[in-house]
Amino acid sequence: MDILIYGLINSVALVLMAIGFSLVYGVSRLPNFAHGALYITTGFVAWTFYNTLGLHYALAIVLAVVTTAVLGAALYRLILIRVRGMPISEIIASYAIGLAILEGFRYFGFKGSTYILPVFVSGTLDLFGVTVDYQRLVMVAIGAALVVGLYFFTHHTRIGLGMTAIAQDERAALMLGINSDRTAVIALALGSALAGLAAVTLLPLGNITVTTGYDVLIFALAVCVVGGLGSWVGSILAAFVIGFAQILTVAYLKPHYSMVVALGAILIVLIVKPSGLLGKQKELEERV
Repeated sequence: MDILIYGLINSVALVLMAIGFSLVYGVSRLPNFAHGALYITTGFVAWTFYNTLGLHYALAIVLAVVTTAVLGAALYRLILIRVRGMPISEIIASYAIGLAILEGFRYFGFKGSTYILPVFVSGTLDLFGVTVDYQRLVMVAIGAALVVGLYFFTHHTRIGLGMTAIAQDERAALMLGINSDRTAVIALALGSALAGLAAVTLLPLGNITVTTGYDVLIFALAVCVVGGLGSWVGSILAAFVIGFAQILTVAYLKPHYSMVVALGAILIVLIVKPSGLLGKQKELEERV
């Protein structure tokens, strides 16, 4: 039962980490390798607003997520728009941005175990004989609400339908008057906000460290590659596959092998089925 419950919790955590990356790539075909940096930026900004400026914790969280969304949009308008359509340059540029942000935090002293965000709700609950803290239960609720909210946003709002149209067929969407760059800006802002939301939900379970930014990027890549780049449903399915595999590895081997599971999943999928579980990339090459 503990493997089942914590497998579910770990899977939802991976969904939160990866959904923003998947959204950005699905809409703009832009691999945002600054995703982990934006995640950790939200944590440090929220910590600064709460501890240094003395703002209410809820207000600090909202302002931190909004700041990250604005930063994501600015990164596209100022830098990434200039290399869009050049895959290698997109990867190099976005990774360089993320590296500069993370190492900038390290340079200015944001390191160690002194940076901690408080939990939303303290205490624990006995769930089918397994002790689970309330923060993880809140995380599961937020993850479920986020998936449902994104579904309605992409299927029942004008902006969401425009993003879906760009993701399905950019040329046809352009012919219908949908602005590709404006949609990409919205996608980067929304994807960054989702990374920020994941940060303020997950970081209270540990410390805010620069290393966490790199880990989140690896986990997000693993989920999106296994699920299929650009497939939101595939990413959610892959998060559960990898999430339960990690919990089983921790239970029967050692905790530090959880990263090996994520990297191994990437290698196996790229060798066996490069398009991922539900992705559409490279299907022609696979058939040939």
